[in-house]
Amino acid sequence: MAEFSIIKVRQIYKGYQFQQKSMEKMVGRTAEKKILEDALDSTRAELIAIYGRRRIGKTFLVRSVYEKQLIFEFTGVHNAKMADQLENFSHALKKASNSPGDLVVPKNWSAAFHLLETFLTPIVTKKRVVIFFDEFPWIHSQKSNFLKSFDHFWNTWASKYPNLTVVICGSAASWMIQKIIKDRGGLHNRVTVRMRLSPFTLKETEDYLRSKLINIDRYQVLQLYMVMGGIPEYLSGIKKGESATVAIDRLCFTQHGYLIDEFSNLYSSLFDHSPNHITVVRLLANTAKGLTRSEIIEGTGLSSGGWVSDVLTELEESGFIHSYVPFGKTSKDTVCRLSDEYSLFYLKYMDKKKASGKGTWLSISKSASWGSWSGFAFEAICLKHIGQIKQALGITGAVVEESIWRHVPGKGLPGAQIDLLLDRDDRSINICEMKFSTGTYTINNKYADDLEQKREVFINSTKTKKTVFLTMVTTYGTTKNTYYNKLIQSELTMDNLFI
Repeated sequence: MAEFSIIKVRQIYKGYQFQQKSMEKMVGRTAEKKILEDALDSTRAELIAIYGRRRIGKTFLVRSVYEKQLIFEFTGVHNAKMADQLENFSHALKKASNSPGDLVVPKNWSAAFHLLETFLTPIVTKKRVVIFFDEFPWIHSQKSNFLKSFDHFWNTWASKYPNLTVVICGSAASWMIQKIIKDRGGLHNRVTVRMRLSPFTLKETEDYLRSKLINIDRYQVLQLYMVMGGIPEYLSGIKKGESATVAIDRLCFTQHGYLIDEFSNLYSSLFDHSPNHITVVRLLANTAKGLTRSEIIEGTGLSSGGWVSDVLTELEESGFIHSYVPFGKTSKDTVCRLSDEYSLFYLKYMDKKKASGKGTWLSISKSASWGSWSGFAFEAICLKHIGQIKQALGITGAVVEESIWRHVPGKGLPGAQIDLLLDRDDRSINICEMKFSTGTYTINNKYADDLEQKREVFINSTKTKKTVFLTMVTTYGTTKNTYYNKLIQSELTMDNLFI
């Protein structure tokens, strides 16, 4: 087995440059970047666990922030055997050490970490360095004992070096949480930084596109977000000079479109029993109001065993669904909604090739179905930007609980549904009505009656003593007609979501 000489390691330490292509400028991620940078100033060894769905930008974030300190990087391969993972580890170590000859592949993970310690020891005593294990859950193949070996590596060696930062990333969020963050064994309470990486906000999406010299207006940015969400890898497929319609058409409906096969790949790469997850996602895609756990069990026709709770937890931790406790209810009444834009769009328009070929999206975007889908998608985006809504309303200084509310017809009152309710500690409540429109939205007589009825049903059903305000959240604003002046106390436009 090739050995690391002290002279060789010192040469690496003095002039080490991690071999990778030049990095793009990072957009957004201000808070996450600050957390990772602070870890470099730590006086102790740091174990950082980062998780988030596939294509979210975890690897790019780590490489961007730690470009100068990163001296070893190893990426797991999905469904690869232990022997293959160990061979890849040997190649990664050869690259990091700049060894002229091949390294003998370690026979197990214990031996592999011993090699890593030998490489790191002369370096980590001199300066702050970072080592990075990407797609960490994939490295832990069946009967590999990888996790036990990593546990031993951290507790008996790595944690003793205050100059060392170990970063582990994984797309399988539930695995990262159960096996690492909530581990009751050797890694219990060992993670020093836990970070869930979320999709870009609308503002970050706009900034990202502009960094690529893609200058489209906010309505078109919103259209792209309704299809792709704030997933950086998806957005990277947008070309300069394309309209949102042309980009969506090319990526989702042409023969070699990047997003055509993403749905099946996405879930199978994240979850061991992905058909269960897809079954739940398909069910939730059919309802805008969301479903309770019991409704999900009934709707899927599957056993109510423990898998339902596990699947819902895994989907939420990975950012595909969001759960809400309805106003005045308890956690047993929690409602789950599909919040992943791409999944919603795929199941509505791309699944089973309902339509395909150039020009498909242009045709669909003129159809009646587009109106109902866009309304659902816009609501989902608003619910991801509640912080921006509160800021625009000037209520960030108050304690605000956001929730949904629905009333089943009964007790002399008709049914009603509120998709965003902001319950404030200043004796006020905002009922937010979210409406997508290609122009200024106009409240007509029928909708005015619906709004007034919804407000009255809520007040009479909940017996609230707080002042209830009606707030409109639309794309281009609301016409100031008689109905608006009578009912609406405040309004926001899509620009307020780009804060």
